[in-house]
Amino acid sequence: MTTTTHAITLPDGRHVAVDDHGDADGSVVVLLHSSPGSRVLDPDPAATAAAGIRLLTVDRPGYGGSTPLPAEVVPTITRAADDVAAVLDHLGVGEAAVVGWSHGGRVAAALAARHPDRVRALALVGTPSPEDLSFVPADHQAMLDALRPEPRTATAHLAEILGAAVGDGDGMAFLAGPADEPLLADAAVRGRVRAMMAAAFAQGALGCATDIVSDQIAPWGFDPRSIGAPAHLVYSEDDVVAPHHGDWWADRLVDVTRHTTDGVGHLLVIPLWATILDAVTG
Repeated sequence: MTTTTHAITLPDGRHVAVDDHGDADGSVVVLLHSSPGSRVLDPDPAATAAAGIRLLTVDRPGYGGSTPLPAEVVPTITRAADDVAAVLDHLGVGEAAVVGWSHGGRVAAALAARHPDRVRALALVGTPSPEDLSFVPADHQAMLDALRPEPRTATAHLAEILGAAVGDGDGMAFLAGPADEPLLADAAVRGRVRAMMAAAFAQGALGCATDIVSDQIAPWGFDPRSIGAPAHLVYSEDDVVAPHHGDWWADRLVDVTRHTTDGVGHLLVIPLWATILDAVTG
């Protein structure tokens, strides 16, 4: 299966890196990555090929090959969603099924709310609700509380703190938990996840910091109740973002199907990729 990387220039001069996988004439599926994460991951290339789709994976600002936001700009989820809409415009894609994994689910929801004609189906995979931060360590929550009064400088401060925490490591601890160890025992899977994380931190921790500020410091700027696309909520009992997070989304979305598994943690998008593709393209 071939992959082409696009460097798309936005009206404000920033560049967005997009990987374009699979059948150019296939039904388009957009995957919006976790935080941290990057466009590099196709969760299951064999399932992508078998589905006959065109898969677009997109780096958000500060990740991989995408230009960071200017220092004076406060990141927002809606800005990230509008970047994805601009990518679809550039590539001549009218509508797509959109899969958002973890933080990417919030961006996917914002895209469906702000650009309803572009999203024919939506999947939120391990996407947290805003009302339960129990998966965020208490010291991180305190750090965010200290940064909230100055949102314009929060991204830079947070990037420095997170960068020191990652150090010379690969950042896997930010994403994978004990329940993911059996999955990561597969060398091919571990290699794909490591490649995603290497790209995630190619610009330091700036992308991750941008996501966190947009998610937990800046206002969301969209109402999930306005989403009309059919939505699939995908969670694992063994993920730190447990299925009860899906209750918040289910209470606000109008056309919901729920998929729950176990035996895997926050990397659930990988073993469930074929199921997710079947749900959003069926």
